[in-house]
Amino acid sequence: MNPLIEKAALKPYNLTHGEIVSLLALEDTAELFSAAYELKCRHVGKIVSLRGLIEFSNQCSKNCYYCGIRRGNTLVERYHLSEDDVVRMARWSCEQGYGSVVLQSGELESEANTAFVERVLKRIREFGGDEFGVTLSLGEQTEEVYRRWFEAGAHRYLLRIESSVPELYARLHPADHSHARRTECLRVLKNLGYQTGSGVMSGLPGQTLDDLAHDIEFYHAMDLDMIGMGPYIPHAETPLGKDIEFTPEYARNQLVLALKMIAVARLYLHDVNIAATTALQALDERGREQGLLAGANVMMPNVTDTEYRQNYRLYENKPCLDENSAKCRNCLKWRVLSIGETINWGRRGDSPHCRAKSAER
Repeated sequence: MNPLIEKAALKPYNLTHGEIVSLLALEDTAELFSAAYELKCRHVGKIVSLRGLIEFSNQCSKNCYYCGIRRGNTLVERYHLSEDDVVRMARWSCEQGYGSVVLQSGELESEANTAFVERVLKRIREFGGDEFGVTLSLGEQTEEVYRRWFEAGAHRYLLRIESSVPELYARLHPADHSHARRTECLRVLKNLGYQTGSGVMSGLPGQTLDDLAHDIEFYHAMDLDMIGMGPYIPHAETPLGKDIEFTPEYARNQLVLALKMIAVARLYLHDVNIAATTALQALDERGREQGLLAGANVMMPNVTDTEYRQNYRLYENKPCLDENSAKCRNCLKWRVLSIGETINWGRRGDSPHCRAKSAER
């Protein structure tokens, strides 16, 4: 075995920055992916946890240069689901045995939005109780807002940093977006008791392997419980993506780098939850399965009504836009079974990292 891979598998955080870069630079990835998968099996078993994804609003106050629902994209038809619709989708997910949902939207900071989410969370808790997991992915908020949502029943929060390198972050966002605030929000979430997650995009224009190694080290420095990262896929109606040609070669390169990020993150962090994101399937029909075999252990089937999915395209070529929730469930079930994995039906699927921290308290 490659001595760096062997060293990484011995214990978490066992690589230097340069050694992380070396693993990300490997051209022969078979041993890397195999070792990461074996490590995943050691910590969580041959099992995949599912999170029903509810994209309840594409209204966003942010104007990120890479995102298809950025404020400046006037070609998007904006929507916001009703409270009853969100609760209905969450209840369906619970009844289907997902064990957890993710409530996701564009970033909005207002009392109306805060109260809306708060009411939804309380209603979900009425039928789901504490055994049904609820993850929020709603961007930057104040500590008070995060506390209200936590007290209303949210268990996890995913706030992607997109790049932990301030200089690269600044190239991805307008001047009124703050890397420091985003990082501080992650600290606040952890202090409030959320299972906290973040993630980055790999394959960004101008990004280096050194940057990506910093990202993996950032996950450890923030003591994160879950990682939701994926490949950068351009969107034609964004400043960053308008001149990038989405060719088969581009897709292959982006997929390989994204899979290496999953594998090296697993080898460095060991016991966190890592998602095989939908964006992997935008690059290859079997992209999510490849993500699982590279060390991921979470998938997020979309349970949003199909009539809204076309207008929640953060990137081009997003899959499953015309599959209803039942088809998506069945498809993912067989995808997981086809690679010899099983599904963690009816369980929240908290990460071993989170459980270990809880046991220490």
